[in-house]
Amino acid sequence: MHNGDWNDGMGNGNWGWIAMMIMMVAFWGGLIWIGVTLLKRNHTPQIHHPGALPVAVPPRSTPQEILAERLARGEIEPDDYRQRIEALRTPNNT
Repeated sequence: MHNGDWNDGMGNGNWGWIAMMIMMVAFWGGLIWIGVTLLKRNHTPQIHHPGALPVAVPPRSTPQEILAERLARGEIEPDDYRQRIEALRTPNNT
């Protein structure tokens, strides 16, 4: 018959529950972190480049917007801008 020795000399005595509590919190915290990370990844549009971090997809500019930006930067003259805009507006008869 045992005289009050319930754990048969195994375990860490009264302090073993602290290690178990830490491990349980780490396990559940890690599981929740993985779930949140996977959910965030599936809802964000991304462009994949080899060796680069993923970024959000930028909106596409129209040809008129590109010409306006070039005019604003001084890359083309106002007369050239008007000619190119007119060329974009007229249908191609080729």
